[in-house]
Amino acid sequence: MHTCPVRFYYEQRDPVTESDRYAICKQLSYHLGKLPDADAVWDEVTAVRPAIDPAIREFLDLCITACNKTEWKPAVQTDVRVVSDKHAMAGMIDRIADDGAFSIIRAAGAMPFGTYASDRLRIAAIAFCLEEMTGKEVVGGNIEYIPDGISRFHAVQPRDRRLVIATLHKLREIRKGGMPMHPLNAPCNRCKYKEKCESSVGRRLSELL
Repeated sequence: MHTCPVRFYYEQRDPVTESDRYAICKQLSYHLGKLPDADAVWDEVTAVRPAIDPAIREFLDLCITACNKTEWKPAVQTDVRVVSDKHAMAGMIDRIADDGAFSIIRAAGAMPFGTYASDRLRIAAIAFCLEEMTGKEVVGGNIEYIPDGISRFHAVQPRDRRLVIATLHKLREIRKGGMPMHPLNAPCNRCKYKEKCESSVGRRLSELL
């Protein structure tokens, strides 16, 4: 789920792939809560991605060094799928601790303060799913920025919930053939669809296909 619905449309057509950096961070996340053995984690990474560039092993070492500076709660569950029938969405929790706290994993570095908008949106969407599944209010969740060894808790705000609902409405409009205007604060300069978006925003998809 993205804060920009136009990007969502274009990425529907892309094959779902994960970067080598994410593969490393994801595998390392299974070992959080104890001192990870770098060789053992790398063996797991290469088993999952046999064609991974051996040179990126250095990135794993940097991540382990960063993560060893933080006290992590070990996970009692990993890769937990959550679903909301009411809002017609599903997501994945990367880690759940024994106290019920949940976390999502990021292969990006952390901001100096706070969290990225896309991370707040994902936490809020997961909260919707968990609340429907458990019948209990979800206060928030953790975002774990593995390259920096930083875990940040985000308390879900009403504005986050409103953004999830608004985004879902926009996505449904896309599926009906419409293309909404991109947000004023969309990160266009970093988007690979920038040129295509500028030529098509505001038109119906049926006019473009």
